[in-house]
Amino acid sequence: MNSSLAACCLRILPADDAAAAAAQRRWNSIAKPVGSLGLLETAITRICAAQRSAVPRLDKRALAVFCADNGIVAEGAAQTDCSVTAAVAFNICCGNANVSVMASCARCDVFAVDAGMARHVEHPALIRRAAAPGTANFARGPAMTAEQLDKALDAGADTAGDFVDAGYTICACGEMGIGNTSAASAVCSVLLGIEPERTVGPGAGLDAAGLARKLTAVKRGIARNAPDMHNVYDTLSKVGSFDMAAMAGFMIGCAACGIPVIIDGFISAVSALCAVRLCPAVQPYLLASHVSDEPAGALVLEALDLEAPIAAHMRLGEGTGAAALLPLLDMAAAVYTQAASFAASGIAPYTTFGAAKP
Repeated sequence: MNSSLAACCLRILPADDAAAAAAQRRWNSIAKPVGSLGLLETAITRICAAQRSAVPRLDKRALAVFCADNGIVAEGAAQTDCSVTAAVAFNICCGNANVSVMASCARCDVFAVDAGMARHVEHPALIRRAAAPGTANFARGPAMTAEQLDKALDAGADTAGDFVDAGYTICACGEMGIGNTSAASAVCSVLLGIEPERTVGPGAGLDAAGLARKLTAVKRGIARNAPDMHNVYDTLSKVGSFDMAAMAGFMIGCAACGIPVIIDGFISAVSALCAVRLCPAVQPYLLASHVSDEPAGALVLEALDLEAPIAAHMRLGEGTGAAALLPLLDMAAAVYTQAASFAASGIAPYTTFGAAKP
């Protein structure tokens, strides 16, 4: 781990158990069955613990979409090419991409970050932190150099620092990059020690022949590069992507500043797994948004010990699932802060039985 990222890890404080306990007491005092808002209660309690306050702060939120290209597309593992990455990044900057429209409903600012796009995008709103113009084809050799990996990790951590300086109190991340589900599938397969057949899916919508090419490319890349499942640096550099590395750095950077981070779907969840393997103290700062429709979406969340409130068969990316969670968090926070208590309502508190979850 490079020195700047190591310094971030050292700054991460444990989640505040006292704030979590206070949040749980507040939930249990509200006039409703104990634990009846389920994972929404859990999310608000985690936010309180991360922010070290019994009052969750959701007032200013930002979503970073890390954009990068992947050399693995040369193997026919994707429907389209890097022109789509550039077009979507431009649309995000213009505010009319899918995630931009969804995030506007959730009062969330969205930023496109060039973590390594192959094509130049001209727009003043684009945050330029490219490690290189796309990774190499990991089916033929390592995806990136150690220097490029460090630059991508730092790009994410630096973006987190910018968001903290701008006063954001909760952040989210997503990605855009043709071919990045191949990289995520490879990294997931290695880190979880499972066969690529369980991690490789259709991505944006491959047909049977395309899916077969994608699986062959991922298996060839893992066999050729022999990444070490116990070494995240080695795995990311050999079969990873710049957007994944940047998201991992972003999560570490946010945690170092006490900012909770909403992860999106499969690719960002694999990035979260990388962040937690690099720095276990990050885990309490992570919030799952949805269970991706990719084959290993649920497996990665299980490895992270996270449950997602949304199960909508989403697989769009761009941070759309993370944006979709924010209105649910707003509603949960409103109940948490405004709903009447048992005492105020004149209702006897419910009894908690063994089957109830806190």
